[in-house]
Amino acid sequence: MTSGIVAEDWIAHHARFSPAAEAAHDLASGRRFTYAAFDDRITRAALWLAEAFGVRRGDRVAVLSMNDTDVFELQFACRRLGATFLPLNWRLAVPELEFICKDATPVALIHGDEFADAAAQVARLAGVRHVANLANGQPSAYEAGLAAATGTLTPPVMDLDDIWTIMYTSGTTGRPKGAQITYRMCVFNAIQCAMTIGLTAQSKNLVFLPTFHTGGLNVYANPTFHTGGCNVVMRSFDASQFLRLLVDKQLHLTHLLGVPTNFLMLAQEPGFAEADLSHIVCIGVGGAAAPLALLEDYGRKGIKLQQGWGMTETGPLGLLLSPDMALAKVGSSGLPPLYVRLKICDPDGNEVAPGQTGELMIKGPTVTPGYWNRPEANRTSFTADGWFHTGDAARQDADGYYYIVDRWKDMFISGGENVYPAEVENVIFQLDGVLENAVIGVPHEKWGEVGRAYVVLKPGANLDEGAVIEHCGSQLARYKVPKEVRFIGELPHNATGKVLKHQLPRT
Repeated sequence: MTSGIVAEDWIAHHARFSPAAEAAHDLASGRRFTYAAFDDRITRAALWLAEAFGVRRGDRVAVLSMNDTDVFELQFACRRLGATFLPLNWRLAVPELEFICKDATPVALIHGDEFADAAAQVARLAGVRHVANLANGQPSAYEAGLAAATGTLTPPVMDLDDIWTIMYTSGTTGRPKGAQITYRMCVFNAIQCAMTIGLTAQSKNLVFLPTFHTGGLNVYANPTFHTGGCNVVMRSFDASQFLRLLVDKQLHLTHLLGVPTNFLMLAQEPGFAEADLSHIVCIGVGGAAAPLALLEDYGRKGIKLQQGWGMTETGPLGLLLSPDMALAKVGSSGLPPLYVRLKICDPDGNEVAPGQTGELMIKGPTVTPGYWNRPEANRTSFTADGWFHTGDAARQDADGYYYIVDRWKDMFISGGENVYPAEVENVIFQLDGVLENAVIGVPHEKWGEVGRAYVVLKPGANLDEGAVIEHCGSQLARYKVPKEVRFIGELPHNATGKVLKHQLPRT
């Protein structure tokens, strides 16, 4: 059963309503597109996909590319054909990409030049019939296809319940799953982003998280297109360039979202202490729990990092802290937007009392209808009445504000007591000289599991294991204090900066 509500074409609307407004600015190539020009390129891209590769409604189109305005064109070209957009994680190895392409069976694979070898291998192994390159505005099959495209296009009528995108999860705990992203999810996420962070047609959002990830695609890039604003696209994250862009008053960015690692790196840049970011309306931080010390350090500089929470499967926006409460409720991920329902449950599915920790459950129009080709995962991920299991441990305070304690799976039990690594990590971050840290549970003969802290130090810092353990002992219950500290050069991260704890040695 469909909703009966048409999924409108945002770019086509703005091209009619405000054709001269700037839609996209690609920093690597210097290309800038008005909505009229962007609309024309999207139509040509759709014609090219249909004529060259036979892409039809329901087909998947895979894209393997660094951040590029072309990626957004292909996303909206899929809308105009009724096809499904399939962004691929360029950090994955060929066997991982092969698995995804065999699972999603795309008709075509469009790739950036730097991924030509990997794309050719994946296409051969997964049986993808058509492969073509794009090159950030340089001569390529993509630009030639757009230039040669002719004819007219009659986009199919798409329903809000139709699938626009399949976005594969990071696969940190096994094979990745393809979360199906509907037009309904994107529309309600765009509305809720606009309501909570003040997006307007005058907004300029900086896209620097990878667009194969929901953080790069859906917060706040697609919501910015929905409102008729402009997306400024960085090819990939670079801390020095990041700072230059943020302080550029002529560019005048208004919105951005990053992960804690981005802001930890930014704070180490020369010139950050003097940087004036007062013109920026919203600086969001999500993807992982931000260290309290990081939020407080930015707060002392007058920069309010707005903590949020979300998942690929939730649209993603599920919680956001308002700027006026960013310091009063430091550490909280805020409150749910208007159309999101949340509850916190124990393992038996019963709601816990305020202040107690349980699993966060979510329901609403921004939640995925399920995973592609995963009937068993769909059965276990949803309750009978439609609540989605997030896998995040959370609690609420007396005012109703939500705190993401940790990933439910990251919790370990030491001597019968639950230990949430994020709490311990926040304490370690308080120490001068700590750049990053991650705490995991490792086997222990007496206690079952104990904590091991992996710590990355800032240049010139002089901390030893004893100092870290002593500090934790002064701030935490004994069973939470790590029994071991290992100093390493860097933590393993995925492409968005999230720490990959499963790659840290447990022996």
